[in-house]
Amino acid sequence: MSLRHLVLLRFQEGTEPAQIETITQALQALPGLIPEIADYRVGPDLALADSNWQFGIAADFATEADYVVYRDHAEHQRIIRELVRPVVADRSAVQYNT
Repeated sequence: MSLRHLVLLRFQEGTEPAQIETITQALQALPGLIPEIADYRVGPDLALADSNWQFGIAADFATEADYVVYRDHAEHQRIIRELVRPVVADRSAVQYNT
C-alpha cells in the first residue's frame, strides 16, 4: 500500500500565466531533489469545465514517512512560501492510501 497526496489550487484574480509557469517548473524539479517521491504530476487545468480548479498536484509516496519528508523539505516549503501563497486564493488537499 502507498500514499497519494492530491492538491487543488485556485489562483487570485490577476495571477499571470508566467507566475503559474514558474510554479509549475519549480514543482516539477522536486522529484530530482526529493528521492522519497515515487511519482509526481503537476500542471494547470485544461479548462474543460467552468467549475474546475485551476491547478493540480498528484504525488505518490511509498510510506507516510516519505510523504512527511516531502511535506517538510526546505525547497518544497520555499516554493509554497515564495511562489504559491502569494497568488493562491483557495487550496484543497487530501492524502489517502492507494
